[in-house]
Amino acid sequence: MIGPKTAYILLWFPLASETFIFREVMNLWNMGLDLKVYTLYGEHTKNLSAEMQSVSHKMDRLGIPFLKYAFKDVAYWWRRNRRLTAELLRTVPFRRWNGFEKGGENLWSFLCGFTLARKFEVEGVRHIHAPWANGPATAAWISSRLTGIPFSFTARAWDIYPPDGALKEKIRDATFLRSETRANIKYLTEFAGSGSEKMYLTYNGVPLKSEREAPVTMNQPYQLLALGRFVGKKGYDFLLQACSILKGGGIRFHLTLAGAGPRGMQLKRLSNKLGLDGCVSFPGFLPYDKVSDLFYSTDIFIMPSVIHKSGDRDGIPTVLMESLMHRVPVIATDVSGIAELVEDRVTGLLIPEKNAQAIADAVLRMTEDRSAATRMAEQGRTRVLEQFNPEINHKKVLELYQRLIPD
Repeated sequence: MIGPKTAYILLWFPLASETFIFREVMNLWNMGLDLKVYTLYGEHTKNLSAEMQSVSHKMDRLGIPFLKYAFKDVAYWWRRNRRLTAELLRTVPFRRWNGFEKGGENLWSFLCGFTLARKFEVEGVRHIHAPWANGPATAAWISSRLTGIPFSFTARAWDIYPPDGALKEKIRDATFLRSETRANIKYLTEFAGSGSEKMYLTYNGVPLKSEREAPVTMNQPYQLLALGRFVGKKGYDFLLQACSILKGGGIRFHLTLAGAGPRGMQLKRLSNKLGLDGCVSFPGFLPYDKVSDLFYSTDIFIMPSVIHKSGDRDGIPTVLMESLMHRVPVIATDVSGIAELVEDRVTGLLIPEKNAQAIADAVLRMTEDRSAATRMAEQGRTRVLEQFNPEINHKKVLELYQRLIPD
């Protein structure tokens, strides 16, 4: 084994919607890092690919059974370091956590931190890392405070927009932090008022092999695709409004809106209200190993991300990279770090957010000039190969751990 013995803390692992984290863990294992994953919740088996299923048994999971001994672990640390434990109990739970979901997650993670701290000492962990800045980073932070083991975390999107009630302290106390976009690092530096010297850009890695290039025929009916969670920040309501504009202009097309989430019924109702029956289909959530077939039959991939009223937003959605790897032209909005991949008229079309007319105009521009569209997609594919190569990027992650964590 190489590198410091490292603990990764996640809510769930593996998770079908977090292929980028799964690939990171797998590559670090393959490179020989002594890494173990600890999940704060139980096992989540829905929609896992065969590869994910094959490693699901390797995790150390807390979940509901953890409650049987959670308070014993808090008592253990109370006896061992009463002053510090009292400080944590007095200050950390009483924060503004920006909503019930984030609040519940962070309080659970706070409690888990006491149990994980004991595990990490017993198992000789030298480095704690949380791939998300919210609950997992809270557990990593508490474990680190109790044990003195250095911790780090990755800041992505939902976990920092808006920031949780302890984010400034997690930035302050972390040995270092990673982020997947330059936009996030700029935001976090301004938010914390300091700490830029310990923030590192580590782009995600996406699978780069055995991808089929889509034919992109650009013949009517044009095949449009959007893929992601049905949540507010994805902006799918503006995409459906754009489809209404296209239909009103006599353009024949079919949009496949794949995914699942809390806004699913709302989007289906909007589609019906706009008279898009027959023009839009909702196939539901598709496991990762089934997505390639969607890209292969697509002319244009559309990512209409928006900054939600809560502040939540995307980072650089992995599906944009996957689309370009299939040489499918992309249309995306200029939100957060998306412009770090989609450069307007170079690797795709970049448009303003929350603008249905801009989406419709971009679709027409793409369909009217297939050669320009496929040229942008090819240039986008080259950028993905250079910027989001998993072997290169995850090797940089390993080197970061080796350099910054004492062995």
